[in-house]
Amino acid sequence: MTSDLPDMRASDAERERIAELLRNAVAEGRLDMDEFGDRLDAAYKARTRGELEPLVRDLPTPGGSPAPPAAAAAPGTMDHARRIGGPPTSKGAFAFWSGFGRRGTWTVARRFTAVVLQGGGEIDLREADFEDRDTVIRCFTLMGGIHITAPPDLHVDVRGFGVMGGFGEAGSGGDPDDIAPGSPRVTVTGFALMGGVGVERKLRRADKQRLKEARKRGRLEKRKDGGSPDERA
Repeated sequence: MTSDLPDMRASDAERERIAELLRNAVAEGRLDMDEFGDRLDAAYKARTRGELEPLVRDLPTPGGSPAPPAAAAAPGTMDHARRIGGPPTSKGAFAFWSGFGRRGTWTVARRFTAVVLQGGGEIDLREADFEDRDTVIRCFTLMGGIHITAPPDLHVDVRGFGVMGGFGEAGSGGDPDDIAPGSPRVTVTGFALMGGVGVERKLRRADKQRLKEARKRGRLEKRKDGGSPDERA
């Protein structure tokens, strides 16, 4: 991690290096448990090197020198640039009195068309790759529904409309601060007649696991510290 590359995507190894520096700092009494927990959680949530650097800027290494930048991202580290390009594995989907699903690892065509007639469909983009950085997903439903799941860091623009139905993004949608640099741009368009098309944001499985591990490590560190007098009683 270097100051001139703040937008570079952080690797798991870089996050773990920062977490180790934080554990050393709390063991030396440089951080209290609340601040340690907050910084550790932020470290495992960080997407870029620029987000990791401030977490240890005021801390020395165990040897007493200032914290060094983390190592460069290892070859093969997942990032958005590597998710763009390659032949599509699916250009569309159709369901009539039935359903379809596109989930897991797959490559979305630059123009993907989904049609549902009295049925349902699922399009999961969390682990997907993209043929092109700009992707248009066209959804058409008649007395049916299409559910699209996208990760928080993916740029998604919803432009469709509904007639006696709904077409939109659940909640407030993706926070602009969450959109990753170089993210593919996905436009969801089309219409829903007596049905619905919905876009929902959910974390990837790997991101959920990292958050779970971060919380677990935070609890373990608090137990090592002994907790409060009431907790020890």
